[in-house]
Amino acid sequence: MQSKTVSAFYFDGQTSRRHSVTLTVDAEIAYISGEVHRQMPLADLRVSERVSKAARKVTFADGAYLEIADTEAFTELLAGTGYQDPLVVRMQQSWRTTVHATIGLILILVLGYIYLLPAASGLIAEALPESIERQIGKGTLEFLDQHMFSAPTLPQSQQQAIASRFRALQPPVQGAPDYQIIFRNDKTGPNAFALPSGEIVVTDQLVRLLNDDALMGVLAHELGHLHRRHMVRRLIQGSAVGATALLLFGDVSTLIAGIPPVVLDLKYSRDIESEADDYAIAMFKANGVSLGKLAYTFEKLDGESTRFSTYLSTHPPSKERINRILKAQTE
Repeated sequence: MQSKTVSAFYFDGQTSRRHSVTLTVDAEIAYISGEVHRQMPLADLRVSERVSKAARKVTFADGAYLEIADTEAFTELLAGTGYQDPLVVRMQQSWRTTVHATIGLILILVLGYIYLLPAASGLIAEALPESIERQIGKGTLEFLDQHMFSAPTLPQSQQQAIASRFRALQPPVQGAPDYQIIFRNDKTGPNAFALPSGEIVVTDQLVRLLNDDALMGVLAHELGHLHRRHMVRRLIQGSAVGATALLLFGDVSTLIAGIPPVVLDLKYSRDIESEADDYAIAMFKANGVSLGKLAYTFEKLDGESTRFSTYLSTHPPSKERINRILKAQTE
């Protein structure tokens, strides 16, 4: 039984001349009639994908092709031959499949952000050469010195006393990173953070806020961030483009460009804060220092939260963390 007749235009694939023809199908053979006469087994023809209302094409093995004028009739003809669009095309045309694919993509992105990106950032951070970490730290400190910090106002003797007292504490594990405590005056308020290059920056305002024991707790916590390379991991997570350039080309400039603003608003995750807390806990225990003094550090900061926000915004204390520290003293 012969199929429905479909109007089309025939192009020989060699010239731009258009020929008016009709297409019919009979016994698995396509017949072209009109200004051009041809016949071809259906198996040797290639049908273009269905895209909205765009004209469809039927291509011959020698490069000639038909441009279908009557798309509705052509759809009926295809149905009569048992032809089906490829699975991918059918999925593209299905709104249910599109919705499901969109939901799946969103789920993959969310899971990747929550689990894959942190894991990948840790691997990248561990693989970074020391020279790149020094470059990151130097560039960040130079920027902050130009735009945020001024020379410290603390007496040199007080700076040396703080550094000496902390140096007297033994790190809790072997292979602790080299570090240097440096002081800066910061008009925005009390703050402390560890740069990848090994500098632990402490502001005058934080020193004046805390007593010596509480300050040792902050320094131990920041050394934990440094040892675990938390800042680099966080920066990589926050700059996926820069991290990709770093891996592919060894170009750290893209990553460095976004570091100073991130440092000023570097909110660590609960897991990262817990890691730094655990480091400080282990350090106090290793040196026989009461964990009550470490808990006091966060109690003091928590009590000053309405007056000082810079350090607290990036290292938020909580009753849960304080209780966790006190619980560790009995373990």
